[in-house]
Amino acid sequence: MLVISTSDKGGTGRSVTSCNIAYRRALSGEDVCYLDFDFGSPTSGAIFGIEDATHGTKDGGLHQYLQGDLVKPHELDVWREGNPRSLGPKPGGAGRLVLFPGDIGGGEFNMDDDVVERCVNLLLRLREEFDLIIMDLSAGRSHAAEMVLTATKNAKVQAMGVRWLVFHRWTRQHVSAAAGLVYGERGLIDVGMLHGHTEDEMRDMIRFVRTAVVTPDSEGTLGLRATQEAWLQRVNADLNERAIELELGRSSVIATVPLDPMLQWREQLLTDKDVHDDVANAVTVEAFQRLARDVWGTDAWSRL
Repeated sequence: MLVISTSDKGGTGRSVTSCNIAYRRALSGEDVCYLDFDFGSPTSGAIFGIEDATHGTKDGGLHQYLQGDLVKPHELDVWREGNPRSLGPKPGGAGRLVLFPGDIGGGEFNMDDDVVERCVNLLLRLREEFDLIIMDLSAGRSHAAEMVLTATKNAKVQAMGVRWLVFHRWTRQHVSAAAGLVYGERGLIDVGMLHGHTEDEMRDMIRFVRTAVVTPDSEGTLGLRATQEAWLQRVNADLNERAIELELGRSSVIATVPLDPMLQWREQLLTDKDVHDDVANAVTVEAFQRLARDVWGTDAWSRL
């Protein structure tokens, strides 16, 4: 399966959530690879705790591969290369977890037929090695998104199973931005149809992930004054109404990830040890686990 993560704005928690999905799937025994297609800011190496790839790689990453400068892009074994103090050794029964990093100093580049063909060839090769491929795109309407929309029209890529996750924070601005990215002019559906997808296909492939959500009556609101609680209730109700108006209601949302203080300070993998040591919230890890399960399972997806 191919899962594509995107967002209209930066700071949505797209990359850190996607890395944690990959980590959780690998823990469950699947072989997982992570493609950092955020060419302008390839920071997934930092989230996985790989010191030599915190801002991409010097050894030939995805940026150079797609432009035809490499036969194969550089790959990193997260279990072996990740920071052992935070990640620990590979647990028994865990699957492979491999990062394909972007390039240091890379950037967006124009799409052409050769670039799309190299993208398709990479996906088909990885399909033979991995159960799950997660592709993290840069924020906004990018050349990378258009390239992937073209590549996923390939019949063999479609047969892998393709799903899009669109991330947004639970604010009025982010909700509107996510709706525009999907439904607006030159949005995902618009460009997807331009490259051969149907509107129904696109809608079936896309689900939303709400991140950094503070819900009324949750532990995160303890200590608020009564006036603050009442204000939060009103804002949350207004946001739900706005989301429904923009087709981002709960029927199109696959996951809600609560605000986690640990991730506000440092984007990283959240381990069970972090919860045991009481530095990460158990509800956040549980949200990652549910999303990792639901994005994989056909039953949960079809119910949306």
